[in-house]
Amino acid sequence: MVAEVAPDKCAIGIQAKSKAAQWNLERLRSRSVSTKRSLALHEFALGVEALERFVRQEPLRRVHECVFGVLALESEPVDPRL
Repeated sequence: MVAEVAPDKCAIGIQAKSKAAQWNLERLRSRSVSTKRSLALHEFALGVEALERFVRQEPLRRVHECVFGVLALESEPVDPRL
């Protein structure tokens, strides 16, 4: 047996959820994530470069340059809430 809910109560619940979702989206958009995004792109690029050097069979010293660069970027302090 399914309980019936008045349509006006459903509409109120949907509107409340919609307002909460809008508020959360605005809050998330207001965060400054450009620093974290930039670090992530640099880490990715260095990882790809390390793989390319490895595939080209360059000396491990050259591969490790990129790997240590990634590790250095990961140690940069970034707001943990992002």
